[in-house]
Amino acid sequence: MPKTKDPETAEFEAALLRSIDQAQRGEHAAVHTPKQIAARKRGRPVGSVKEDAKVSTTIRFHADVLAGLKATGPGWQTRANDALRAALKAGRLKPAAAH
Repeated sequence: MPKTKDPETAEFEAALLRSIDQAQRGEHAAVHTPKQIAARKRGRPVGSVKEDAKVSTTIRFHADVLAGLKATGPGWQTRANDALRAALKAGRLKPAAAH
């Protein structure tokens, strides 16, 4: 007695084969060989990093200041950065005198 596939399995297999065929043709995604993968450089692609990228640092705030910043909601770090930048541009913050 021959085994027959149920329609759902047959459609799944057909869709899978179409997807593989599309990938191999490069329609939706590139298929990379092991040699191509090994040749790739680590890190972000060239041009994907902003020229004025932010720098990671550690800064210590009083608890009430940090709580107040966080209370402003998501994006508080960006707003703190913008406020400090505005203070620098307005001259409210000045470089310390050389010792």
